[in-house]
Formats: sequence, C-alpha cells, structure tokens
Amino acid sequence: MSQTVFASPFVGRDEELARLSGVLERAREGEARAVLVAGDAGVGKTRVLDEAAARATRAGTTVLTGHCVDLGDIGLPYLPFTEILGVLAADERFAPVLAAHPVVDRLLGAGPDAERDAGGRLPLFEGMAGLLADLSRATPLLLVLEDLHWADQSSRDLLRFLLSRGLLQRPAGGAPAHRLAILASYRADDLHRRHPLRPLLAELVRLPAVDRLDLRPLEDAEVTRLVRSLEARPLPETTVRRIVERAEGNAFYAQELLAATDTEAGGVPSGLADVLLIRVEQLSETAQQVLRTAAVAGRRVEHDLLQDAMGLAEEELESALREAVGRQLLVPGTGDTYAFRHALAREAVYADLLPGERSRLHGTFARLLAGRGRRAETAAERAHHYRESHDTAEALAASLEAADHAQRVGAPAEELHHLEVALDLWAAVDASARPSGEGSDRVTLMLRASAAAAHAGESHRAVSLTRAALAGIGQDADDELGARVRYTLAGTLLYVDSLAAAFSYSSEALAMIPADPPSPTWVWAAATHVLAARQVGENATALSVARRALSMAEQLDLADARADLLISLANMEGGGRRSPEARALLEEAHELARRAGNAPVEMRALFSLAIGCYEAGDLEECLPWLTEGLDRARRAGLLSSPYPLEMRYLHLLVLCTLGRWDECARTAAGDLAVLPAAGGFVVGPALYVALARGEAEEAVGRARALAEGRFDWMATMVASVVLTDAAAQRGDAEEAVARMRSAVEALTDEAGRAPDVTVRLAALALAAVADAAATARTGGDESAVRHWSDVAGELLESARTVAVHGRTGGPQGPEGRAWLARAEAEVARAVHGPDAQAWEKAVAAFGYGEVYELARCRLRYAEALLAAGRREEAAGEARAARETAVRLGAVPLRERLDALIRRGRFADGPAGPRDRSFALTAREQDVLRLLGLGRSNRQIGEELFISGKTASVHVSNILAKLSAASRTEAVAIAYREGLLVREG
Repeated sequence: MSQTVFASPFVGRDEELARLSGVLERAREGEARAVLVAGDAGVGKTRVLDEAAARATRAGTTVLTGHCVDLGDIGLPYLPFTEILGVLAADERFAPVLAAHPVVDRLLGAGPDAERDAGGRLPLFEGMAGLLADLSRATPLLLVLEDLHWADQSSRDLLRFLLSRGLLQRPAGGAPAHRLAILASYRADDLHRRHPLRPLLAELVRLPAVDRLDLRPLEDAEVTRLVRSLEARPLPETTVRRIVERAEGNAFYAQELLAATDTEAGGVPSGLADVLLIRVEQLSETAQQVLRTAAVAGRRVEHDLLQDAMGLAEEELESALREAVGRQLLVPGTGDTYAFRHALAREAVYADLLPGERSRLHGTFARLLAGRGRRAETAAERAHHYRESHDTAEALAASLEAADHAQRVGAPAEELHHLEVALDLWAAVDASARPSGEGSDRVTLMLRASAAAAHAGESHRAVSLTRAALAGIGQDADDELGARVRYTLAGTLLYVDSLAAAFSYSSEALAMIPADPPSPTWVWAAATHVLAARQVGENATALSVARRALSMAEQLDLADARADLLISLANMEGGGRRSPEARALLEEAHELARRAGNAPVEMRALFSLAIGCYEAGDLEECLPWLTEGLDRARRAGLLSSPYPLEMRYLHLLVLCTLGRWDECARTAAGDLAVLPAAGGFVVGPALYVALARGEAEEAVGRARALAEGRFDWMATMVASVVLTDAAAQRGDAEEAVARMRSAVEALTDEAGRAPDVTVRLAALALAAVADAAATARTGGDESAVRHWSDVAGELLESARTVAVHGRTGGPQGPEGRAWLARAEAEVARAVHGPDAQAWEKAVAAFGYGEVYELARCRLRYAEALLAAGRREEAAGEARAARETAVRLGAVPLRERLDALIRRGRFADGPAGPRDRSFALTAREQDVLRLLGLGRSNRQIGEELFISGKTASVHVSNILAKLSAASRTEAVAIAYREGLLVREG
C-alpha cells in the first residue's frame, strides 16, 4: 500500500489525472472500471499512477500495488498478485476477508503446484475474483499493476480472467456493487510484434468496462517547468532549451540530461546511454549495423540512401529494418523514410560508433548526396557530412550554399548557423580552395552573419560578429569597407541600447568616406548616423544629415534608402509620427520600400505607421498596419527581427488596451511558442492582463524572469510596469515607489532623458502612495501624511516633466496625458483626500479607448462622488465600472467595486437579481464558458494564458460551488441555472 516517494515535482498531466480521478470516483460509487495506461519508458507512467493512488487514498480508497519484474526466462508466476496478497496478509483489518477465501493461499506460495494444470487454476482464479469482490464491499479498492510488459504468462491469464469474467460488471440480483478500479501500466515501446502482451491488450480493450490511456510526451512548456523546478540554482536559458529539445517530452530523459549538465560537455549521459542501448544490443548484427548507419545519416533517412550506404541486398535490408521497426527503435515515415523513435536513441547509437567508423560513414553519405546533384535542399546535409568526414574544403562550399538557400527561404537562424560554420572552417581551408568572387572575403562573411543574427533576434550575437569584422579589417582595407563595417556595428549597437557607442561608430563611418561624389555607402552611413544621433539627443545633427542624405538618395535613385530617411524625418519633424503630415511621409516610405523589395525598411515603415496611430489614440486604425507588418515579416522569414518583435508587442498592447483580453491572451500564448530568447518582452501586455485578472503570482513570476539576465530595455520596461502595479495592488507603497524609481533610473538613456513610461509608472506607484496617506490620515498620523504627501509631489513632478517634454522632445499624446491626469488625481487624494473634479478629468482622459484604466478611474471617481454626497452619480459610475470589470474578468477590481456598492448601499448591488453568476469569480465564469465548449484543462489554459494546473484548480472550484460531481454535470447545471446560454 506504500507509494513511491519522488524527488521531482508532478508537472503536467492534468487531463490524464482528471480522467483517472473520474474513474476512481465512479468506482467508489459502485461502477467498477479498468484503465490500461500505455507510454514509452520514462514518460511518467509510474508518476501518474502514484498521483492517482495518492488522490484515491485521500478519498478513503484502499490502494494495493503489484509490480511485474523483468526476470528473463525465470518468470515467477503471479508475481504482482502475490505481492498484493502479501500486503493484505500483513494487515489485520483484512484478516476476516482473507480467511473466507483460503484458496488464494496457494498464490502466496505459488510454484509448480499452482501451474500443474489449467483445470486446477480455475478455483484459484475464482477465489482471487471473489476476494477482490469482497474487499471492494468492505472498502473502495484500487488495484495498481505496474509494468505489464514484464508480466509472466500466469499473471496475464489471471488478469484476463478478472477483467472479462464479471468482476467489472454490476452483480445480478441486487448484490452490492463492486467498488473497484484497476489501473495497469505497460511500456508501449517494448511491445514488438511478437510480444505476448499484445494479443491480451487487443482482447481487453474491446471490453466495455476497460479503457486505454496513452501518455503522450510532455509539452515543451511542461518539461521546462520540470527542469527549472528540479534545480535550485538559476539555469541559463540556453541550457534549459537544449534539455527540453533533446528530451522530447520524456521526463526521465530530461532529469538524466539535467543531472549531467555539470559533468557532460555534450552527448548522452553514460547511464542514459546504457539504458537506450540495451534494446539495440538485442538485435541481430545486421540490424545493429543498419541502426549505426542510419544514426550517421541523422534522425531520418531515406530507404534508397540507406541501402546505397549499406551495400546490402534489398531482401537483407528489409529483414533488418523489419527487426528494428518491430523492436520500435525505428518508425516508418512518409516518403519511404525511416526515423529513430526518439532522438536520444539515435544519439546513443551514434556515440557508440568507433571514430574511424563514424568518419567513414559520413564520407559515404557526403559522396552519395553529392552524386545525386548539388540540390540546394541537401546542401546542409552535405556540409554536415563533409565536415564530420574532415573534408573541410567541400564542407565550406556546402555551408555557404546552405546559407544561401536559408536566406532565399527566409530562415535567418539557419542562415546564421551555416555562416558561423563557414567562418569556423575558413582558416582550415587553403586560400586556393576557398570560394572566390565578390563578397567572398572573411570580413564580408562576418557582416552577412551579423545581419542574419539581427534578423533571427540574436542582437548581442550580431554585435559580437560585427566587432569581429572590425577587428579583422587589415591595414590595406579600403575606406568604403571600413565605413560599411562601422555603420553596421552602429546599427547593431542600437539594437542592444548601447547608444553612445553607436553614435561614435556612425560618426566614424560618415567621416571615412567623402560625401562628394555621391555614393550609396555614404547614404547608408548617413541613414544609420541619423538614427544614432537622434537616440543620443543630437536632433539638430540628425535633421541636417537626414535632409542632405535624402537629397543624395534621390539623386542616386536609392528607393529603399529614401524610404529609410523619410521614416526618420517623419519621426523628427513637426508633431512627430502621430501627426497627419508624418503619416503621409510614412505611407510614401512604405510604398518606396515595398517597390524596392527591402523588407526590413518596409517593416520599419509599417511599425512607425502603427505606433503613430497608437500614440495619437487611434487604436483601431493601428491594427491593420500591424497585421500587414507581421504578415510581411512572416513572408520574409523575419518575425524574430527587431521591428516585428516590437510590432508583436504593440499588437498585444492594443488588444489589451481595447479590452480584448481573451484575444490578447490567446495571441500571446501563440507568440510565446515561437519567440527567440531575446523576445520575451513581447508578451508583456498578457502579463498586464494576468495581473488585472488576479493572477498576480504568475504575472509577477514571469516579470521577474524578464528582469533577470542581460539588460534589455523593453524587457525592463515590461517587468517594471507589472512589478510596480503588483506592489501597488498589494498596498506596498514603499516597494511600489522603489520599483518606479529604479525602473526610471535603469531606462534613462545616456543623454539623461527619462523614458516615456515614467508617467505611467508614477501614476501606478502614486495609487499606493495615496492609499498609504489615506490610511495615515484616518489613523491621525500627521507625520506619515506629510511624508507620503512629499513623496507624491516628487513623483508627480517627474511625471509632469516627461509628459510635457517626452523622449522625442515634444508633449506626449492621449495615453501620456491620461496617465498624467490619473497621477494628478492620486496626488490630490494623497494630499487632501478624494477629489471628484480631478477624477472626472482622469475618466475623461482615458476615454480615448483604454478600457481597464477607465474602469479603475471610475472606481476612484465613484468613491470621490460618494464622499461628496453625490450618491446617484456615484452609483452610476460604480455600476458602469463593474460591468467592465465583469466583462474583462478583472477580479480584484470587481471585488473592490462590489465592496463600494455594498458600502454605499447602491440599488441593484452585486448580490441583486441581475447578477446570477456572483457565486463564481469572473475568471471562473471564463473557465465555465470554455468548459461548456468542451475544452480540456490544457486548452483552457492556452486560451486564458494560464497554466493547465491553474485551469484545473478553477475547474475544481467550479465543481465545488455548483455541487457537481463531474465536468459534464457542472456544464449541465450551468445551463439549467442560466449561467451558460446555448448558442444557435
């Protein structure tokens, strides 16, 4: 009855555990069931069964566990059942039941006598069935049988008898029901075609009371949580990603890979390799050689390529392949291919090769692929095989060919990989064997790799590569190449917010080449210098250079350079990018870049058009530009480059601002799966939503993770907004103010200009400051009131300065003005108490489209109106704000409004007849709606941007509140009570 004690946490499997819990619940009510739990070795079968058993124990069910053991040909009969009977015999509670079934004593000493004849087994089998039936009447009973793939023939026969001869059916004649559940596990990857368990499983799954549960590999996000929870120290993101990638959803593999991170530079840990190779060593020598050859080919290999590499006759190869497939080491794929069932199995076989054998086989595959013609699709494979066979000249040529192919198909990460391989090979290849022609020198190759890194979202890698290019320029290099390297370095430094250094290098680039005669290099150097100058506050220089460069770009007919310079001018001149004049310039720039086919400049234009609309308060107009921009980035394969990342963030921010929170959460969940490591800030608006919905722990945890590691401006901004607001909602004024101040300091640029977000951060922190002042005033603590009033004045001064003279030098738009209005109202509350006029102004300011902040201001406005005795107006504001809070699922805000409505004794309060769902929180209402659509816990989590575990908790709460025994019953109750409305 004891359960395994696991060192690792239980991660994922919410749906599977819910299904098993349902079986156990029905069994306690007299509906006997069995579930066959299948899964590969290490996928987590024992852990799931242990969790189900723990739940059963807590519910009062007696759990009995029997294990099958791999004893080769020895085969102790009835081993799992004798283990179960031994536990029963040691427990005095069950002595009377055991005494009534003496025939089962034979099992406790099972040996040759038990196996003498088939007829003699029938009384034994019936005795075992009768014992379990009687036990299930005395106590709800769970029988757990582990590792059926190792079960002896007698155990398989007994299991067949128990499941097929009435134990799982309701007894006739009104006899008591069997309160029994049987959970039995087996390894799916061990069941080769002639495995003796296969026919039994095929027979059992046809029984009406027997179900099968396949444990699929864990999702990547779940493996990530598992890995991070197993290690107390912070792990580098690259380490976690590599483990997750290699484990392919197998919890045991993930734990073994994690344990080897300090001891293994690469490859498969020795202990895990031994486990993986055991099955390989059971094959014939020919089949093992097929696996070794396939391992060199890669995870997947074509049949004819494998045959050519092996040199085997067709019949001999097919026989060996059938053996490997039957043992589930290889699986047939599409297009006459074969793949290893798990990548780590392939790694283990590959690592077991002798060095000479490995090199020879790589050479064979390289020659075979080259003999098929130099197809672009095979360039990466050829490069790999040439490199591993030590043919560096061919490897270099194939790597550059693979990089060209990756560039054509819009795969910058792959292009970067192939270019870096080429750079590593460059010195090992004789100069006469290197590629020739324009752009074939090492410095130009580094510049190309830098551009690929930037497009792949690897901004810091782009900087490193460009610095290496600068270091690689010889004394005799021409000035034009020197200028190109320097302005490229300036551009990459802008990506990582190293603004002063960027300005320095762009200045050098511009000085290295003359402006006369006009040249494209000078124009692009000038375009980069304009960006850098503007970032360090040299606006006059930026304007002057931009106008001169634009004239030269027109003279040279450089359409994409003209577009880039027009974008810069639109951002700098007049009212900036939110003015109608700027939009006209940006639309012209967009068309120029589109015609020139320059995707990065085109995306810059589209981003500028979108952010200009946002800053002008035209939120709906912003969305079409973002849609077009992201579609262009997708077609170009540049979704991870800087401007598309900013567009993703802005897209979510607009959805969040407009109150389209479910859409925001869903989109963020999709983005999260494909973002580069440096793009985590993109999902920031979904964190704002999670915090507003009361999921503070999850939002704060993600925000802190963003703030860790190498400094990133956007990530720091997102984290600061979440952490400042979270502190304010907790009522921790000290932390809210500290968060706001440290954020402004970190985000202030090298020219001393505070970030535009200062106004928002100040308003958020001031909410906590005003609360603290109000508490002190109520308690008569005048010293504290003065302290918080002084802090409020200081924060307001910072906000006003930035709102009037933002980072661009001009006043902020509708968003900045709204946050300033809120900050001023909070300061009035801190110094004097609720000020209805100030809050009325804030409410009006957020009317441009910020749904949630408008509701928050309405709450404060209603409080101020109530304090002023204007009850009817207060009630109207409170009801309007509450309607928004309920629609958004903003639980904390709705609860505060409910408290205000009760305190003010407004009519039709939260418990009134118009709110039949008041027993459920707003988030629970969201979950209930998705339950009604048949969503699983995992799907609910994805749609609401919460974990599957959190969704499971919400489902459990709903079931408890509705007094429902199952999800189906909860949905039925919800429809009956009007909590859900049928559509159509």
